[in-house]
Amino acid sequence: MEGMKKCPFTSVIPYGMLYEKLKKEKNNQLPENVVIDEFNQLLSTYERPSPYDSNRLIHASNQSDLILFQIDIEYTVDNIFKSMVFTNDGTPNGSVLTDMFSFYRTLFQNNEKNYVFVPVIRIYTVTNDGYSVLVNVHNFFPYFYVEMPSGFDKEDLLKLQCMMNDNLNANGQYKIYDKKILNIEIVHTESLMYYKRDGKKDFLKITVLLPKMVPTLKKFFEGVPNVNGKSIGGIVYEANLPFILRYIIDKKITGSSWLLCKKDHFYIRPRHKKISNCSFEIDISYEHIDPMPLQNEYQQIPKLRILSFDIECIKLDGKGFPDATNDPIIQISSILYFQGDPIVKCSKFIFTLKECASIPGANVIWFHDEKTLLDAWSEFITKLDPDFLTGYNIINFDLPYILNRGTALNLKKLKMLGRIKNISSVVKESNFSSKQFGTHETKEININGRIQFDVYDLIKRDYKLKSYTLNYVSFEFLKEQKEDVHYSIMNDLQNESPESRKRIATYCIKDGILPLRLIDKLLFIYNYVEMARVTGTPFVYLLTRGQQIKVTSQLYRKCKELNYVIPSTYIKFGSNEKYEGATVLEPIKGYYKEPISTLDFASLYPSIMIAHNLCYSTLVKDNSDIEGLKEEEVTSIQGRSNIKFVKGSVKKGILPLIVEELIDARKKVKLLIKNEQNKITKMVLNGRQLALKISANSVYGYTGAASGGQLPCLEVAVSITTLGRCMIDKTKETVEKYYNKSNGYEHNSTVIYGDTDSVMVKFGTSSIAEAMDLGKDAAQRISKEFLHPIKLEFEKVYCPYLLLNKKRYAGLLYTTPEKHDKMDCKGIETVRRDFCILIQQMMETVLHKLLIEKNVDSAIEYTKSKIKELLTNNIDMSLLVVTKSLGKTDYETRLPHVELAKKLRQRDSATAPNVGDRVSYIIVKGIKGQAQHERAEDPLYVLDNNLAIDYNHYLDAIKNTLSRIFGVILKDSNSLFCGEHTRSKTILTSSQTALSKFLQKAVRCIGCNSSIKKPPLCNHCKSNKEFSIYMQKINHFRTKQTEFFQLWTECQRCQGNLHAEVICMNRDCPIFYRRAKIKKDMANVQEQISALRADW
Repeated sequence: MEGMKKCPFTSVIPYGMLYEKLKKEKNNQLPENVVIDEFNQLLSTYERPSPYDSNRLIHASNQSDLILFQIDIEYTVDNIFKSMVFTNDGTPNGSVLTDMFSFYRTLFQNNEKNYVFVPVIRIYTVTNDGYSVLVNVHNFFPYFYVEMPSGFDKEDLLKLQCMMNDNLNANGQYKIYDKKILNIEIVHTESLMYYKRDGKKDFLKITVLLPKMVPTLKKFFEGVPNVNGKSIGGIVYEANLPFILRYIIDKKITGSSWLLCKKDHFYIRPRHKKISNCSFEIDISYEHIDPMPLQNEYQQIPKLRILSFDIECIKLDGKGFPDATNDPIIQISSILYFQGDPIVKCSKFIFTLKECASIPGANVIWFHDEKTLLDAWSEFITKLDPDFLTGYNIINFDLPYILNRGTALNLKKLKMLGRIKNISSVVKESNFSSKQFGTHETKEININGRIQFDVYDLIKRDYKLKSYTLNYVSFEFLKEQKEDVHYSIMNDLQNESPESRKRIATYCIKDGILPLRLIDKLLFIYNYVEMARVTGTPFVYLLTRGQQIKVTSQLYRKCKELNYVIPSTYIKFGSNEKYEGATVLEPIKGYYKEPISTLDFASLYPSIMIAHNLCYSTLVKDNSDIEGLKEEEVTSIQGRSNIKFVKGSVKKGILPLIVEELIDARKKVKLLIKNEQNKITKMVLNGRQLALKISANSVYGYTGAASGGQLPCLEVAVSITTLGRCMIDKTKETVEKYYNKSNGYEHNSTVIYGDTDSVMVKFGTSSIAEAMDLGKDAAQRISKEFLHPIKLEFEKVYCPYLLLNKKRYAGLLYTTPEKHDKMDCKGIETVRRDFCILIQQMMETVLHKLLIEKNVDSAIEYTKSKIKELLTNNIDMSLLVVTKSLGKTDYETRLPHVELAKKLRQRDSATAPNVGDRVSYIIVKGIKGQAQHERAEDPLYVLDNNLAIDYNHYLDAIKNTLSRIFGVILKDSNSLFCGEHTRSKTILTSSQTALSKFLQKAVRCIGCNSSIKKPPLCNHCKSNKEFSIYMQKINHFRTKQTEFFQLWTECQRCQGNLHAEVICMNRDCPIFYRRAKIKKDMANVQEQISALRADW
């Protein structure tokens, strides 16, 4: 068939909207090749434009400037062949590459080889009109610095070069490189560390061939080699900076910026010489590529191609979680979205194994075998050429499964998901560790030129939630849930029919769309692009590295600008003692009904750095360096006699300059936001001001990161917190000393709490407006006590205000006296992962009654009523369920959900939860002294077996939580948890206890619950109320039936189909357990009705 030869999808039969349309047009006579050609034509709609006609360039030229947006950047070590830089007679090539390869010619001097190895920087970019462009940057080489000893001459330099060569040759991996030390240059510069009277010195700037040679030579110099009797080294400078950062810092390029490639200075490769799948490629020397200023059109983000995908797979043999070595991928949803467009305009594709019924709005492509499906999908990726790959947990699951499946089926093309041809993507186990995000296991996957933008990782990094399932996260941010089809029933759906496979496909497509909606809702692209721009860090570094790289980038940029060099090793100064953190004034706990004014220091730590000129470069190491300076030109830190800094009048510090520029830039951006009308531009600018704020506040943490920090300086960190404590104390003293009755004020003011950069003041007035006026006056008055730019600002009033402890408070927040803005909680966790929904609801309701309704009695009565409902078994069981993820099998402590998983494995290994699954549990009653982890049970098992729930466990949990709140309101908060409302209890008997096999269950009357010999009714009820009891049970059944149908319909709406059976297994959703409970109740009532009928 001629059409099939043209199409890469050689055994594809597309099905769905397109197929139905064509069938109609062809009167149901539809040859395969026609369908394939039509689908190929559909795909061509989404392909990147090409500048080539055959192998000839028709849409690209080096005769004009080329403007490109940077996506990703990396480097490789490449071969440069002699024939590329010289003609056959040994003269230089006269092509457009002459300038580019001029330096490479020097590498062939005294070199008999036909090639040399050089680092080539690859920048993956796109143009504004949709071309993807690979930029190969040449002639940039790594370098580092060492301080030059006095008296070092030319002969010493030659000797040093020989010693470095010998050191590199001693390492076998470098022997293949002839010229290793490219240049040694004497530069006049200054170390960043410490204030020195003599200032600048001579340093050696040593340029080497390859980045991997730098750490070897760093170690060589740290050994303090002797050169002709002169010691050199000990401290090496700028040898730890990643090569890519070295390049973009030197070129003043930031992450996610627009780049200018100057006309006549780049070479466009012909198609047959391309090494990538990009639209076209260029070669350029590093000096001919420059950043465009971040203003006007060059602050915009182009229509980046973002592909969100999700896979579904099934277990072929037995049950349990699929394994990529044996179990097939049955579906892959792929949603193509162009950044900046409305989400509704995204294009949906679903690749399915076996025929699948049509899905409105989606292109359904089905296959007879898995190999063809996966080959087609990999070709689909190549043709669409996305800039970003996204989804939910794709790095830890979807991508590894696809790549491992490619290995199992020997599909080499499937493993080449990146933009560079013939480079396979490989999965490596990795650990990500940072102070802010902690340490967790993850995976590293090389997909050259495409950003792996996993929404699961982004959410975990930026938000603290009770659960991180896609269902929970979607409900939290989008107020929307999805049908959750458990993998245990996938096999049945896959093998049933095209309609059942449509159920899987609809679910799979939803899993692809939701990550895009979260990206859009939470402005992830805008915020990360602007963070890359503000910090000058490549976009991908923000995802794969910790927080410190952002400050490192800014520090190196400023030092480059001001001619400083940075030591590669932390230079210890002073003692190694731990330093005291921020001040937290002892809180005066209570429930305050009068307004509490809050005074905040604006950008406290950055302001302290600026005001007191705290920096590596202004820190005094030796008192001899400050001899001759006046006392007022030096800052001595209170209580730290050994820590001194010179003031800005002597020498301006680097860190103060960085944070000052960030703060000033943020002010300017906020003004732009105020006047900006364009919605997209406004989002870009908002992302920028947020990045500027975070960056300014990150510098303090960078200096205090003594463990694992890139350049810690505890002297700076200690000084900042010490000065901050003095300012908080000074503020408290001034407020209470000035705003009192002796100065004519109606009340004596009291600072009831202070924390890091804010103080809470009770001025005594009952008027919110007056409290605001007093707060503003206090802020202005106290600000005059401090150095510029330290400023105390009035921001808000809380009324009422609930102060529980240090860093734990809640209140109704006012910024204007007319109406409150919101209820603000700090450190009071209404959502914790080990909270059941009941506790969460009670916390939220109690706070609402105390703060919004301002009714303490109502909060007390509500709490008592819920406790009574709990103890009398009138609480919805779904409110007691706790759900946790089963992360691994070997935990140090015995956790309830882990022990339950083991128990379920013993009951039925085929249906037991696996690593990564969510495990839901309820705590049931046990024998005296039995540990909690032994009493965790599956909620459905509890229902089926009538197990008695341990309500005292939940009562204790409520008590532990709510006592913190009521403890500052009531004299005795224990009165909430004992008394009349706790005396009535419903005690359920379980058929699963240790004694149950020795006991005989009593038969009881359905009507009056009295003990009887023969069911269902006692003689009295049978004679007097039989029909009435029967009708009660019928009505009860109908009520339960109505409740069940309402829940069923709600679940059908969630799954997007009001006619299909509900198969959702989302245990994070309370409706799941309510459905199960009502179904069980209906069965019990039906059994009673049947018993009554049988008795007639």
